Amino acid sequence: MKKIGIVMGSDSDLPIIRKATDTLKGLDIPFEVHIYSAHRTPEAAAAFAKGARDNGFGAIIAAAGMAAHLAGALAANTTLPVIGIPCRGANLDGLDALLSTVQMPTGIPVATVAIDGGANAALLAAQILAVEDGALAEKLNEKRRLDGEKVLAKDASVLEKL
Repeated sequence: MKKIGIVMGSDSDLPIIRKATDTLKGLDIPFEVHIYSAHRTPEAAAAFAKGARDNGFGAIIAAAGMAAHLAGALAANTTLPVIGIPCRGANLDGLDALLSTVQMPTGIPVATVAIDGGANAALLAAQILAVEDGALAEKLNEKRRLDGEKVLAKDASVLEKL
């Protein structure tokens, strides 16, 4: 199975990345996590992206706040799917990161999930891998079924209380 590369711009993004890693662990998808900055370590970030396909990755998740150029910088250096997670910041509550992540020029796409959307980034990466992996597709189907059961159980609980 291909693995997922996870890159965060700063260790302050770790709580968001933990949502992604927990989701990937639950699906038995291998991953690697790194800290590279689009601005402070651009060569290291580019080298990771350029070598990702040869190193066994099937997709890359990039989490960054503020200027949030990390996903775009990685996408510029690979043709693997890149999924951006804009992270909430102190000044604009993540809107700056969202706009920086989603506004990519033609030819360098970045899939973008919600602000702080670590779990959905992992699920999107899993769905990308599942295109060629039937067993993983079944795990995703089962997860959705179980998630649906949880909602219906909460529905029943609310009805009992009212």
